[in-house]
Amino acid sequence: MSQYRARPPAIPTTLVDDAVVRIIRWDFEPGADTGVHTHGLGYVVVPMTDCSFLIEEKDGERRVEIAKGAAYRRDAGAEHNVVNAGTAPMSFIEIEYK
Repeated sequence: MSQYRARPPAIPTTLVDDAVVRIIRWDFEPGADTGVHTHGLGYVVVPMTDCSFLIEEKDGERRVEIAKGAAYRRDAGAEHNVVNAGTAPMSFIEIEYK
């Protein structure tokens, strides 16, 4: 993968990282992304704002709207790039369980 980015990076802030969980707050300006990554752990996402996601996966892309305070979970192994496809900043909390 190229070392150059076309989008600004999302900003991760680790809130907790212990033997049980890793909790990261992700903050995105409009157009910012996480970069392609694979989740080694199962995780839960809780939006702190309304989120307009563009999810880029190896088989294509999809748009997902998630309301502030809603939550979802995914199993380990998810590989994707998460992009703020909206016009406002967005943030969410990601809780990985070890």
